[in-house]
Amino acid sequence: MTHPASRFGQLLSLNVSAARPMLIDDREVMTGILKRGVAGPVEVGPLGLAGDEQADLSVHGGPGKAIYAYPSEHYPFWQTVRAQARAAAWGETLVPGALGENLTIAGLLEDQVCVGDVLRFPDCELAVSEPRFPCFKFNAAMGFKQASKLMVQNSWCGFYLDVRHPGTLRAGEAFEWVPGPQEVGIAELFRARVAPHRR
Repeated sequence: MTHPASRFGQLLSLNVSAARPMLIDDREVMTGILKRGVAGPVEVGPLGLAGDEQADLSVHGGPGKAIYAYPSEHYPFWQTVRAQARAAAWGETLVPGALGENLTIAGLLEDQVCVGDVLRFPDCELAVSEPRFPCFKFNAAMGFKQASKLMVQNSWCGFYLDVRHPGTLRAGEAFEWVPGPQEVGIAELFRARVAPHRR
């Protein structure tokens, strides 16, 4: 297997939110999925971004899942299917952070990245740890019940990042993608884990 060379991507939007109550299926649940962009600089510590909260640490948060990145390249698809479903929870236009991601990035997709790859920013370093698995909160945030199913079908899950070197992040800055061992791909791992639930 040829080891890929490093290359550059861009952080288009840096997104945070406080955990807040959200009405889902007639019950109130706490969630931090409704994120909005900030310019920065934002401090990056071992547990994530300053000003960002997670309501359920079993799915987002902690050292291995401190920060969630999502490729901006998938946004046109989500915009289209959401409009077709006539979802209105976020209005007609999806803004960065709408999928619950902290980092809306360009230039790096799930089928290119592997566990252990490093995203090297000017003032911090983040390591790819695992894919994101959607839940009922994702459906609610997107405004239609098939959103999680579509994420699973396309393997457009984004990926969690561990904080290798704390520092700061700013919207608009470039990052260098430094491939790691290239043993387990994010899309491959995602498909393997969701396969038993697709039957």
